[in-house]
Amino acid sequence: MSGHARASTLFFPSRPSIQRAAPVSVPTPIFMPVGTKGSIKSMSYEELCTAPSLSPPIILGNTYHLALDPGTDVLDEFGGLHNFSSWPGALLTDSGGFQMVSLLKLAEITEAGVEFESP
Repeated sequence: MSGHARASTLFFPSRPSIQRAAPVSVPTPIFMPVGTKGSIKSMSYEELCTAPSLSPPIILGNTYHLALDPGTDVLDEFGGLHNFSSWPGALLTDSGGFQMVSLLKLAEITEAGVEFESP
């Protein structure tokens, strides 16, 4: 090690509404699988939750793709992304900023936020 590496721990509180009674701590740096539309495509839910070598403490969600499919109405109906995906661990969502730049031709930017046309 160079002595200049940075490491930390992210702490996520307990969430009784998603059946996570205990807080989750996530050491960083860490690999986060991407649940683009609220699910990991490369493995089953059972594998994700039960295999110790595969069970990540955190999953990354893509805000842009979640807004398109399943959509914010569906996520609201389920009470949020945790309930929609049945994921008891920590979730991190990105800002959607990359899509705002890369899909600028499909975006309308206002003081209220960014609205995209569906590609």
